Amino acid sequence: MWAALLAALLMMLGLQTATSTAGETASTDTTAAAQVLTWTAGDGITEYTSAPTTAVAGPATIVFENSAATGNTTGMPHTLTFATSDPEFNNDVQLNILANPSDAQGGKHTAEVTLTPGRYFYHCTIPGHGEMQGILTVTEGSGEDTTAPEATAKVTGTQNAKGEYVGSASVVVEATDAGSGVDRIEYAIGADGAWQPYTAPVVVDQVGAHTVRYRALDKAGNVSADKSVEFTVVAQPSDDTTAPETSATVDGEKNPDGAYIDMATVTVTASDTGSGVNTIEYAIGADGAWQAYTGPVMVHQAGTHTVRYRATDKAGNAAAEKSVEFTVVAAPPQDTTPPATGVTVEGTRNSDGAYVGDATVTISADDGHGGSGVAGIEYSLDGGPYLAYTAPVVVDRAGRHTLAYRASDKAGNTSAPLTTSFTVVADGGVPAPNCPEYDERLTVIVGTVDSGVPNRVTNNRCRIGELIEDEKEWTSQALFLKHVQSVLDALQGEGVIDKREYRAINKAARQSGIGKPGQTEGYRKILDGTEESFAQWEQVGGGSFALNPDGSITSGTTKPGLGMLWFPERKYGDFSLKLQWRDDAPGTGNANSGVFVRFPQVHDHPEESRPEWVAIKYGHEVQAFDSPSGDMYKSGSIYGFDRVGLAGAGVTQKGTWNDYEIRVVDQHYSVYRNGVLINEFDNTGGQDFTPPRSDDPGTDGRRFASGYIGLQVHGTTDVVSYRDVRIREL
Repeated sequence: MWAALLAALLMMLGLQTATSTAGETASTDTTAAAQVLTWTAGDGITEYTSAPTTAVAGPATIVFENSAATGNTTGMPHTLTFATSDPEFNNDVQLNILANPSDAQGGKHTAEVTLTPGRYFYHCTIPGHGEMQGILTVTEGSGEDTTAPEATAKVTGTQNAKGEYVGSASVVVEATDAGSGVDRIEYAIGADGAWQPYTAPVVVDQVGAHTVRYRALDKAGNVSADKSVEFTVVAQPSDDTTAPETSATVDGEKNPDGAYIDMATVTVTASDTGSGVNTIEYAIGADGAWQAYTGPVMVHQAGTHTVRYRATDKAGNAAAEKSVEFTVVAAPPQDTTPPATGVTVEGTRNSDGAYVGDATVTISADDGHGGSGVAGIEYSLDGGPYLAYTAPVVVDRAGRHTLAYRASDKAGNTSAPLTTSFTVVADGGVPAPNCPEYDERLTVIVGTVDSGVPNRVTNNRCRIGELIEDEKEWTSQALFLKHVQSVLDALQGEGVIDKREYRAINKAARQSGIGKPGQTEGYRKILDGTEESFAQWEQVGGGSFALNPDGSITSGTTKPGLGMLWFPERKYGDFSLKLQWRDDAPGTGNANSGVFVRFPQVHDHPEESRPEWVAIKYGHEVQAFDSPSGDMYKSGSIYGFDRVGLAGAGVTQKGTWNDYEIRVVDQHYSVYRNGVLINEFDNTGGQDFTPPRSDDPGTDGRRFASGYIGLQVHGTTDVVSYRDVRIREL
């Protein structure tokens, strides 16, 4: 199949191809072209295993190999694509080779091309592989371009009888190169001026003698010798006799005594309504030499300082000297040590060591002598989000609990999280509550509507959200609202909620639409944390998921590679899919995963040899990935079709369980995170990859009215956990 795709693609691009079988060495046959250029790829997605950097203009054989011999052990496809839309690079070679170890050529492909002098930009177009890229520099003839460009300059403007330029002078620089071509021109003003890119004629209007240096660089890296032009600018005739107005400000971080810590920045300004400001000068200290002022003056040395300043206009009028005085002190030693933390758990304990009724957790933190001081303490209960610690935490829900805690100081240091675990049992040995539903979100969310009321534990030890039963099948909205009101009446009577919270939850129930036509079916749990439920799912491709003791599943911990865990029992048309996921990537990295929906049966598909790609190419992936760098598709995106950035939806908190609801009705997709709508997408067009992916099956192949559900595993470092997966047909 890959061979057919490649042949069709190259025929469309007008390339003549000469394919070689796996194991042959393409470079031994040089009759087809004057040179052979070889690229190889393996399992990595950040760079090609090998790639040429230079070539000679003329015919060339391009060899691209992505096989087991070049280090590909997972069967991952890669492309070698030459860009043709960037004006900075050559665009006369259209090359887009897709290779993988299982294709008809064993992952090794060749193409005949003709290269011209200049630079070619090449890259891989597979999503997520964007860092695989580079530049091929092509030189003229049979040898390397070693000849620098020729650069010339011309000064223009109105001149007086002495040849001086009146008011201003304009310097035009040009360059030519017969080899690889001119890459850029640079110029500098004065003997010590910094080189700057030349993009337009350089206008000099400061009165005085000037030197403008210039040079040119070609695409092979050759630099012409520095040249220069010299000229003098004089002021236009004027009756201006008034000197410029000057002022200065001092900025920087101050200590309580008003001294500047580590550095003070002096900014000098001057204005002149007559002939205009010509020069500004400054000097440090009473005896310091005058220097040209070109930008704010930064003073680092500790001590008391005086900065003098003055200005002249183009008519020669000089402003009186002025000065500012200030003191700079060294910064105190930087605090790089996080606070030390401690914890105590108190309460009545039984003979097994469990706390009866409740346990009170007290957290302490100390930043030590000389530290910047404790800024705050946070805690996380049972894997929930970190919350600000302001008072001892009382835990009265029966069961095993783990509380994590950490502290930050005013210098920004945060201590590593520590944990304490304990068990709470009800008075009299009553077992854990048999709550109607499982809901440990921070606020009471009815359907997808967030009431804003804290989802606190009630007197029967169930949380408020677990008593609402918004996931149960309701035959009418009136019946559901009657149930909600009876629950709220009881909670208000027990003092669990007040009148405002009663109204907020009741309003959320009405807005949820639960029980209305089209929403009468309840949710079916298809992954409930049991071995029986997990056994109904099937792993395909690389990677793996493991079932944890708490009922969640975690990806990427035992087997490398890209793969998918999918639910093969039935297809779904219009549906609401709910689940919880957590980013468990090690260190400071972010996990990369996603939820696949509406893809075809993977074992009855022409691409059965790579079943995980059936979901990628013929379904839709709702992304779960919030790294600030890397792939532009962040959480909530419909991968490859509808982008959601961090600025739009915000960052999904790492190490915290997050709720996802994915609603699909006809071809309209809605994605909710923690009860908030973060993306809507109408599936009416093709992919938005630029350039287009060579394996895009097109719009029609993406518009299935029904399909299967799957969870992606991306690799051993992309560790993500899922739990409580449930679905309701709409």
